[in-house]
Amino acid sequence: MIKAYTAYTAEVDDVETAVAEIMEQLGDMSRLRENTVGLLACYSDFVDSGVVKKLCAALPFGVIGTTTLGSVIRDSEGRMTLSLIVLTSDDAEFATAVTEPMTAADEAPLAAAYGEASRELSVRPALMVTFAPLHVNASGDFYVDAFSRISGGVPNFGMLTVDNTSDYSSAAVICEGEAYADRCAFLLIGGSVKPEFFTASVPSERVSAEKAVITGSAGNMVSTVNGSPVADYLVKLGLKKNTDGSIIGINSFPFVVDYNDGTLPVVRVMFALTPEGEAVCGGDIPEGATISVGHIDADEVLSTTRAALSDVAARGGGACFLMFSCVGRYFALGHKPAAEMDLVREFMGGNEIPFMFVYSGGEMCPVGQKGGGNGSTLTNRNHNDTFILCRL
Repeated sequence: MIKAYTAYTAEVDDVETAVAEIMEQLGDMSRLRENTVGLLACYSDFVDSGVVKKLCAALPFGVIGTTTLGSVIRDSEGRMTLSLIVLTSDDAEFATAVTEPMTAADEAPLAAAYGEASRELSVRPALMVTFAPLHVNASGDFYVDAFSRISGGVPNFGMLTVDNTSDYSSAAVICEGEAYADRCAFLLIGGSVKPEFFTASVPSERVSAEKAVITGSAGNMVSTVNGSPVADYLVKLGLKKNTDGSIIGINSFPFVVDYNDGTLPVVRVMFALTPEGEAVCGGDIPEGATISVGHIDADEVLSTTRAALSDVAARGGGACFLMFSCVGRYFALGHKPAAEMDLVREFMGGNEIPFMFVYSGGEMCPVGQKGGGNGSTLTNRNHNDTFILCRL
């Protein structure tokens, strides 16, 4: 059984005060069980000021995490906070690891770190929680697919890091007080753990009924749909093309992608059209996949998050909830950017289950089979524009 505790601080500049606030909220450390680990999310300012380093040094357990542009735990207010959730157990085992520096989509550093961490467990891991770097030439699909091969399919719940700067230049993975732009950190959990996963993205009523087939693609670059240029396909659906060839509001109309392998569809954001007419997407879309075009705005962000939380609540119980949501959803909220965080805080205020909500640059979450429910066979997937939740 896992027990969870949370703490937060909004004090960025006074390191001693920030650490004292966290330690006071966590309370008596003697209540921690044999195995304990912490997950942390914060503005990059907490790294720069030294709060993260000092806090991790003060805590009697390992900590990994990420920078972000917004995070929430119970009772925290505002976006500029450092959030911490502590997992402790007598029968669940925890092992953390961070890779060596990465410069490209190379599996070797992941495999080495995974091997090191897995040897610390007496049982096969039941769950990975992954924080992957943004500033490495490697996609979310790479991390998902590589770790699935390396681990033999251990469920992987995680995110690509972002931060609160305009260009994410300070986005970093955090491990034991150090911040890395080019390393991947993860937690392995083994023992009596039965994670459940929930996702929310584009509501079905906002997805076009017209389906098409990807006929030309390479990784995350889509060139043709139904044998025609992707731009022509989008215009045919009603999107408007500018005089320079770009598509107006293209990133508000993501692809909903069916791999045609029996698993549930995933969302792929379109970022832009290249001068050659290819759509640059937020994840790989293989040739032969079936797509529909969806639409997401502020109302859809809130309605889908609320629906996912209601689904989880209806099932009852849980030691804690870990939640990651795409920055695309954050920006879709327009002049009320904190609305999704406020919704989560208010919804979770009705129970005593500890939780942490963090904004991400890409989401990793297993999906089940179509019609199979949450207990169906799981396949690890990379997601865009999606709210993901893991219930432990």
